[in-house]
Amino acid sequence: MNATLFFLLLYSAVLVGLGLWIGRQVKAAGAFFVTGRRLGPVLLFATVLAANIGAGSTVGAAGLGYRDGLAAWWWVGSAGIGTLLLAFWIGPKIWRIAKEHDLYTVGDYLELRYGPSVRGIVAALLWLATLAILAGQLIAFAWILDVVADVPKWAGCLIAGGVMTVYFTAGGLLTSAWVNLVQLVVLIVGFGIALPWALSAAGGWEAVVAAAPAEPDYFGFWKSGRSGVVYMALLVPAFIISPGLIQKVYGARDERTVRLAVGLAGVALLLFAAVPPLLGIIAHALAPDLANHELALPTVLTLGLPPAIGAIGLAAVFSAEVSSADAILFMLSTSLSEDLYKRFVKPEASDRDVLRVARWAAVLGGGTAVGLALGLPSVIGALSVFYTLLGVSLFVPLVAGLHSRRPGPPEEMAAIGVGVAVVVAAKLSGISGDFAWYATWLGIFASATVFVIVFAVRGMRARR
Repeated sequence: MNATLFFLLLYSAVLVGLGLWIGRQVKAAGAFFVTGRRLGPVLLFATVLAANIGAGSTVGAAGLGYRDGLAAWWWVGSAGIGTLLLAFWIGPKIWRIAKEHDLYTVGDYLELRYGPSVRGIVAALLWLATLAILAGQLIAFAWILDVVADVPKWAGCLIAGGVMTVYFTAGGLLTSAWVNLVQLVVLIVGFGIALPWALSAAGGWEAVVAAAPAEPDYFGFWKSGRSGVVYMALLVPAFIISPGLIQKVYGARDERTVRLAVGLAGVALLLFAAVPPLLGIIAHALAPDLANHELALPTVLTLGLPPAIGAIGLAAVFSAEVSSADAILFMLSTSLSEDLYKRFVKPEASDRDVLRVARWAAVLGGGTAVGLALGLPSVIGALSVFYTLLGVSLFVPLVAGLHSRRPGPPEEMAAIGVGVAVVVAAKLSGISGDFAWYATWLGIFASATVFVIVFAVRGMRARR
């Protein structure tokens, strides 16, 4: 066993131990789902930011930087913009409703607003889509571990999947928040050391620029290659209404905490957004002929850093992947236990029953994601599936429901059905290139249009 792998396993053991220790306090579903609504600004900031810096924000964004240059900033930058809109627009509104009605999940809100049928459909859609993004987190780490420590993909997926499943299952949001705080510190230190060290190893910025591809827009900010401001169409809606983030918001102790903590997380994302693309650009100087651009980050960790510094960088990446993965596992376990089991399978279930099912759902979700990760080839491809379905199925009903009580289940059912159908049709039609990123907004536009039409028709019938 090499020193890098030993260091990583030791760090994993610390995270698991911390999670199990804190998880001893969690004896009720309310504590597991929303920490009793006691999260202060520091813990909420840490758990929201850690959830948003995952496979796409590190391995994926560095790969985009390697391939497309500086415009890859928009992959993480768009997440930051969406998080700021969550902080000052959706977050405080939905926190008030969750506090008033003792809501645990986004499904609770959808049933309160539109009825049980909408809750069931959205929960099922999220289970299918969420498994893809959870698998994407595991794929990213497995690639890095393969390159850095010569560990096979299946073992990397098992390590990452096992760590996040154990500590999350122990205590839900409470353990995630505390473990995420530790992970965030490691992430900041790791990337803070890796970036200047890798730049020095590549010969400085002038050498990096000289080794860049001979493309006129490679250092363009707004667009270069397939990257650029167009990512906003895919990512901003998803980060405004992400169930995992909203359910973390439910755990805040007051509205001020939501605005402060989530707002600072959005600002931090805007600043962090430049780091992975820069590492990808540096990787191009170190290894200009990579067969797979998503190997840019592990290439930097091996070629651009001494072993000890590379190990710290690896721990930072591991922190990013696992902290984001536990947020996805949070969505899976709470959705199955609260939105499906308690609502449709056993309405009379006790608090203890719901907590037990939530923990078993986390184990099932983690295990299924490991299996799926072994078959999916691409990190960004896996994440795109999730972000598209998330934005199309939830954006219109959630936003409309917060601003008006008049629309009902018919509007929402039609909006979900048409929005998802339009996106599927766009994908099957073979649309490629830049327009593919607009499939999300095409679906949202269709969803909103049908929502308004059904609302208008129902209004006219009611006046007859």
